[in-house]
Amino acid sequence: MRRDRLAAVAAAVVVLLVAAAALIGWAAGHYTRKSSATGGTTSTASSESVDPKIAAGAHAFVQFACSQCHGANGQGGVSPDVPALSSAGKELTVAQLTQIINHGLGESANPKKPYMPVWGAVISKRQVSELVAYIRAGLPSVPDATPPPVPRNQGTAVAGAALYVRDGCINCHGPNGLGGVPNPLSEDKTIPPLSGLDFRYEFNTDKKIEDVIRSGSVIGRSPIVSMPHWGGILSSSDLTALVAYLKTLK
Repeated sequence: MRRDRLAAVAAAVVVLLVAAAALIGWAAGHYTRKSSATGGTTSTASSESVDPKIAAGAHAFVQFACSQCHGANGQGGVSPDVPALSSAGKELTVAQLTQIINHGLGESANPKKPYMPVWGAVISKRQVSELVAYIRAGLPSVPDATPPPVPRNQGTAVAGAALYVRDGCINCHGPNGLGGVPNPLSEDKTIPPLSGLDFRYEFNTDKKIEDVIRSGSVIGRSPIVSMPHWGGILSSSDLTALVAYLKTLK
């Protein structure tokens, strides 16, 4: 009789385990279907991997503020003078895209027109190759490859600090405007810092700082890195915020 009781208990445990497994399986399937319907992460989506080179290109596209002129995922709509890149990957070769990124393109002599600046001295060959791969792939959405948010309710200097990163100023003028980024063939061989006595002496009013951001510092010949025109891209409030941030630098 003792053996019969043990057998019955064991059978009950097996039934419970089977039922629990079935319940877990149903819940997992139900959650996956629900997530898919609501746009959440699904098991299928998580198993899909983005080509690492294309993903790196998407992040470089954001890091170097390409999205600020060409729009998110290169869809355009920012300025009538800046083309969308939706069809660029099919219309242009790898060599042509590489040439444009390295040497710039557009009407550099007119400070009222945004142009593609010279990036060859700032972006590495590997990053250029990744950007080209991303464009050739059709500029797909890549998780987390999005510009950083800009706080709008914490003061203009805080917003300006975020804009300094979002708009790619940090790539050329360095963290905290300390400079040091190489600029071949320029007078001092580097992109000038935005902090220190020299900057304060030359740009001693808010208007002077805003003006140079709007019009850029156009030289227009590679491999000298030029300050692009931001006047047709940045709003007046963003310009004010950037100036407020630059004035906090030592």
